[in-house]
Amino acid sequence: MNPRLATPETPTAPADSRLLLERCGRLRDYWYVACTSAELGRDAPLGRVILEEALAVFRDAQGRAVAFRDRCLHRNAMLSEGEVEGGCLKCPYHGWTYDSRGSCVRIPSEGQDCALPKDRLRRYPVREQDGLVWVWMGADPERIDKDPFPMPHWDEPGWGAYYMITEFENDVTNCAENFMDVPHTVFVHKGWFRSTTRKQIKMVVERTPDSVLCTYHQPQDSIGFTRFLLNPTGEPMVHTDKFYLPNMTRVDYDFGSRRSFIITSHSCPVSDYQTRVYTLISFRLGNRLLNKLGKLFLPPYTRQVIWQDVVIMANQGKSLRRYGAEFRNSPCDVLHRYIESLREHEQRDGEGTLRPQTTEVDFFV
Repeated sequence: MNPRLATPETPTAPADSRLLLERCGRLRDYWYVACTSAELGRDAPLGRVILEEALAVFRDAQGRAVAFRDRCLHRNAMLSEGEVEGGCLKCPYHGWTYDSRGSCVRIPSEGQDCALPKDRLRRYPVREQDGLVWVWMGADPERIDKDPFPMPHWDEPGWGAYYMITEFENDVTNCAENFMDVPHTVFVHKGWFRSTTRKQIKMVVERTPDSVLCTYHQPQDSIGFTRFLLNPTGEPMVHTDKFYLPNMTRVDYDFGSRRSFIITSHSCPVSDYQTRVYTLISFRLGNRLLNKLGKLFLPPYTRQVIWQDVVIMANQGKSLRRYGAEFRNSPCDVLHRYIESLREHEQRDGEGTLRPQTTEVDFFV
């Protein structure tokens, strides 16, 4: 491959004063993860920020997850620092209390028979699925036209699975690109994931209206620990990377019919350069005993690899904040350009035409 560098891309425009929620176009019309189900107990609310919108998340009297804008109607105190009492959310400042619909049901200073305000807290639709609490951030709940992304093999017999939650100092697009980027692994994860071998790999990248799908043709490729745990018999590895709007990545490594390792990440935008990532590690290692060993040995390994990505993403994010985005792309960066084009198209509310496209590229690792 002869990687001829392209001309610089147009620098990203500086952010305006509006919240990210108000300037992200159709990117708000999706489900975003607020927390894991395990994080959200019955006794206290959680404060979360998605697209710069502050949320108070709690469980009502029936145990259902509820999400409000994190602002009391009274004096604008943050409800997420209050209490859950009888399935209602109580403000920490003056005790105004709200039911699961967002209606104020009690004002302690006014006694039992006081007039209550008719307006309600801003409530966001919530679904609990696959061990996660998802919030629909769109302005109009009537426009919900999709389900939360299905997290693969969560709580499925024969599979092991666990979540990791990681804070990145970079934006969603760059995080998603990083999670699917193969060339960086021999530098950022040297010795842990891959090492430089000068092997040639053929990559086929397909852009659809809502996804970027990558297949790698290199059956002798491997990742750091596979020959010991995932692939002790040396089966050919099938590697695919997939991006789905607005922010989902799924990386699959399959070793024959009985062994698989899948990394699925939801990149939740907190602000322009802060992203909270919920990563599901799903694996099957051939039998129950090996799955138990996987639950013991995989978490520290995957935590170290993700931490290496945290460091390099902070490196890139710091430079982007200083100079803006001015990328020079080699041919194997077609993956990045396709992801960027999909997200930019949604941010522009679907303006213009984005045709399906497939590209084949050879590169070395």
